[in-house]
Amino acid sequence: MHIFESLRAGLRVILLTLMTFGSVAAAELIVVESDDCPYCKRFHAEIGIAYPKTEEGKLAPLRVLDISQPMPEEYSGVKPASVTPTFILVENNREIDRLIGYPGDEYFWFLLGEMLQKL
Repeated sequence: MHIFESLRAGLRVILLTLMTFGSVAAAELIVVESDDCPYCKRFHAEIGIAYPKTEEGKLAPLRVLDISQPMPEEYSGVKPASVTPTFILVENNREIDRLIGYPGDEYFWFLLGEMLQKL
């Protein structure tokens, strides 16, 4: 089994356990992007469509924001992104962690797993 598949399988067990016992607060994964960002388009092609169907997507639903727009009021405590794509994990509208750039599908899942462990 590929190392990333093993790590992802382990993360799924952790996430399902947390979801079952209700110990995880409201979380979101914000992706800040722009229309002309090729990495944003690649993310949506490789991850975006499937993301809501995954355990990760259920734990931290994806919210897409445009970098040219101001951050919504509910994220007033979150530092705005300056690079696209930027993935910001928030819990109760407070930033937990961020990933700048899209490293490809395998590394994205691995890095997202590390971010989600901080919830």
